[in-house]
Amino acid sequence: MKFSYWENKTWLSNIDFVIIGSGIVGLNCALELRSKHPKSKIVILEKGMLPYGASTRNAGFACFGSTTEIVSDLQSHSAQEVFELIKKRVFGLNKLRELLGDEAIKYQQLGGNEIFLKKDSEVFNKTIYKVKEINKLIKPLFDDEVFHVKKNEFKFKNTLNKLIFNKYEGQIDVGEMMDSLLKKVSSSGIKIINNVFVENYEDTNSSVKVKTNQFTISCSKLFIATNGFSDSIINENVIPARAQVLITKPIKNLSIAGTFHLDQGYYYFRNIDNRILLGGGRNLDFQNESTKDFGLTEVIQSKLEQLLKDVILPHTHFEIDQSWSGIMGVGNKKTAITKQISNNVFCGVRLGGMGIAIGTTVGIELANLH
Repeated sequence: MKFSYWENKTWLSNIDFVIIGSGIVGLNCALELRSKHPKSKIVILEKGMLPYGASTRNAGFACFGSTTEIVSDLQSHSAQEVFELIKKRVFGLNKLRELLGDEAIKYQQLGGNEIFLKKDSEVFNKTIYKVKEINKLIKPLFDDEVFHVKKNEFKFKNTLNKLIFNKYEGQIDVGEMMDSLLKKVSSSGIKIINNVFVENYEDTNSSVKVKTNQFTISCSKLFIATNGFSDSIINENVIPARAQVLITKPIKNLSIAGTFHLDQGYYYFRNIDNRILLGGGRNLDFQNESTKDFGLTEVIQSKLEQLLKDVILPHTHFEIDQSWSGIMGVGNKKTAITKQISNNVFCGVRLGGMGIAIGTTVGIELANLH
């Protein structure tokens, strides 16, 4: 396709910064670049009609890790590394709220609850033994005891009568969050070109040539923010991880409120618009869920529906309204990869399923690498 003089002049030439990916990292990278370079020309290339990947497809948890997740992290990371991970998540959530405002993202701090199935009583006992240690580790971030064992007053079935509560955990409306970010980016004069797939790039030292399925453009600096899809452009330790989610139709007199973690974080659910949103189950089939293909599988969708029937809503009639999936980026470490790849190319990827918490800070860090 041949572009017009006007199209080339306005969108495709004299570009200072190109960002690949219009998710939470890419948009925050663009905003940070704009604050440092008010007159620069910034273009974001996005392969989807809407932001692709996980930014608009997650569960909207404003969280920094459940107790079982933190216990697991302490087995593979040092205490200082875990502290830094949680610190980054807490700081990132605060930056996101500060940037957009709680009203714009429909932020609610209803608390987070980690519940345990009766069959997992041994895991519960081992976890509560670690609560004091975890609270001591992260107390400098809150000046408070974060996790508390309390009575499970929810009418769940097949769960223990105690749970671990975190009053600092919140929830947001992901659609409103991304809409607010997109409006902020647009009002800053940053251009987003959708439905464009980046095939490769070449750093010539003086500039970067970016080849897409529709055109080739040049820029001074290139920033890659494609998380779970990054292996199609760069060679870093990022493994795609699909997360499947479903949501019920509205339920009359729904009394469940807050965010909930189950089975060491492999399942998670929350209330939203008088509905229950439930996701997870990747642990049922790690091999097939390590994919960049959106889609749903019978084994995981059946398990999610079974959890609704047998645990979450055992005495309530419900209907499934929608199901979908998102693609995260994980790896052998929980830390994000934010680095310079070549003279003029930089990446901010591998958010480890914590995009809401760390996406803002990773985007800012990415912009500040150049």
